[in-house]
Amino acid sequence: MWQIGLLLGCLSVAFAETKAASVVDPSTLSKIRVYVGTYTNGKDQGIVLLDLDPESGTLTSRGLVAESLSPSFLAIDPTHRNLYAVNEVAERGGRPSGGVSAFAIDPKDGSLKHLNTESSEGAGPCQLVVDRAGKNVLVANYGGGTVASLPILADGRLGAATASIVHTGTVADPKRQGKPHAHSINVDAANRFAIAADLGLDKLFVYKFDAAKGTLTPNDPPFAPTARRSGPRHFTFHPDGRHAYVINEINCTVTAFDYDADHGVLNELQTLPTLPAGVEVKPSDSTAEVQVHPSGKFLYGSNRGNDSIAIFAIDAATGRLTSVGHQPTAGKTPRNFAIDPTGRFLLAANQDSGTIVVFRIDPATGKLEPTGQSLEVKSPVCLKFIPIAK
Repeated sequence: MWQIGLLLGCLSVAFAETKAASVVDPSTLSKIRVYVGTYTNGKDQGIVLLDLDPESGTLTSRGLVAESLSPSFLAIDPTHRNLYAVNEVAERGGRPSGGVSAFAIDPKDGSLKHLNTESSEGAGPCQLVVDRAGKNVLVANYGGGTVASLPILADGRLGAATASIVHTGTVADPKRQGKPHAHSINVDAANRFAIAADLGLDKLFVYKFDAAKGTLTPNDPPFAPTARRSGPRHFTFHPDGRHAYVINEINCTVTAFDYDADHGVLNELQTLPTLPAGVEVKPSDSTAEVQVHPSGKFLYGSNRGNDSIAIFAIDAATGRLTSVGHQPTAGKTPRNFAIDPTGRFLLAANQDSGTIVVFRIDPATGKLEPTGQSLEVKSPVCLKFIPIAK
């Protein structure tokens, strides 16, 4: 039965972006496994496993399932047999590079077995995805300003990078942006193009992606610009495959795009603030995560400093956004959040207060209501789900 449960779908970022994305009936699930990536800060920590009750939203800790060095961001392959984590460090093996670690998932209890670790081809890897075919891991290196593609071998281990690209260009604000900072990379539904958000260069780089060869080639045009000093951070596709969204870290906005899937071209539709009306952006404010609800009706973005989730309704025909409101995350610095496979709950990972807080999603309005459920996890950074069938 576990194979059936696994194939129901994983609401990791990558799978939330496919045209097949849909809401899973909670009555078909026995539980939902929640893997939590963390910052280890030199201590014996790593990846934590939680169980989420799909009916009540109750969280139960299963404890540490893998020791790893700052596995801050996670990705799960399409078969749910393997999990991949960045090791967000500045140096590895004497080189200015972080790592990407591969783990085998035990289908019975969800525990992890370390398979191997490869270079991320840049310092400070901060985000990664598995491509739609499950053949490669694509990683963004914030410190190095690079993106890379690493092949997934038959046994789930990673091979050395088959592609590595260094971002170059001029920054709008040398003091705040400094240099190129690749902050995320995502593949489209057809697995043909990869979009890399660079916070330093205010660009969404577009690459032609060959899953069989694991190569990345600049598209024509090679990027879509965002506003100067906006700082594009995380990016997500709409399930319809025709629209996409990026959350901008520095000026606390979210930008909607039309997406030409045939040519890999992004055209800006609108940009809206993520902070509540009348609230000015302070130096301590920034955004972090952005996700589309699996129904395709709502978009959510996290505000750090303001410590809230911004909620937007999505126009089904145009992809344009309308602000619905804001929900405090009952914690400090919501670095990440995730929407469970049933579409009923949003889990906010408050990095600096060390809590994961559960909110119920109103299916009609998209608004969030606290459930009273919260768990302590040290420095939570990323949440990924695997639904388990009854």
